[in-house]
Amino acid sequence: MKVNNNQILILGLLSFASIIVLYPFFYMIMNSFKDGSDILHYPTALPKAISLTGYIDVIKSVNLGRIFFNTIFISVTVTIMNTLFSAMVAFAIVKTNLPSREFWLKIILASMMIPAILFTIPTYMMMYDWGWINTYRVLIIPSAISAYNVFLMVQFMKQIDNAYLEAARIDGASEFRIFWKIILPMIKPALSTVGVLTFMNTWNDFMNPLLYVRDDSLMTLQLALYNFQTEVPAANVEQLWAMTTMIALPVVIVFFFLQKNFVKAFTGVGIK
Repeated sequence: MKVNNNQILILGLLSFASIIVLYPFFYMIMNSFKDGSDILHYPTALPKAISLTGYIDVIKSVNLGRIFFNTIFISVTVTIMNTLFSAMVAFAIVKTNLPSREFWLKIILASMMIPAILFTIPTYMMMYDWGWINTYRVLIIPSAISAYNVFLMVQFMKQIDNAYLEAARIDGASEFRIFWKIILPMIKPALSTVGVLTFMNTWNDFMNPLLYVRDDSLMTLQLALYNFQTEVPAANVEQLWAMTTMIALPVVIVFFFLQKNFVKAFTGVGIK
């Protein structure tokens, strides 16, 4: 196979970009297998000897099983709810005769213009009045839907030919059946994309657990990582790198298995 100069240039640029993207991940894993002295004095060098001190200390210091369970349970629950509810709202706006549906879409989009930090105090007061502080509910229910995901679903559903839906309605299918049997199978790439983005955001969420969690039994991975940070320079440095690696790997694995659908959602090739 003959390769021209343009292809060589593109391959070179892609290789360079890949190195830039992958190096921080390699740097993180590499340092997680060093001892504290090597991390501090030779952070960019390969490990002189493989050290599992950081991982061992993490396992001894925290209830890792419970922390992983909390983070997985919250992330998976939020991902399922957010993906399903966002698709439902988008379907109602784009594919039904909902009164003033353009108005509701504008309201949803307008909420994206307001910085989320402005809602922190009112939301906290509301959660406190409801008695949700230090419960799973406070970490799940407020994140069960997002304006950005609704917007993404709306753009994807606009590509679906209404002829499919009209034929189903003529055959007597209900709106729920149309949504479940026709819409969802056709928007699998969008569902995967929203799922990946939501899972990543929830998995990496630090602010909400910091605000609402009081007991160690509800601690998430991000809070556990934060607890290894101290005012003493270089203290717990092995644990920090090991914990950071343990937090990052599941997200990378999830994205690896869903990357094809992730790309399809933005290229529009998932609808036939």
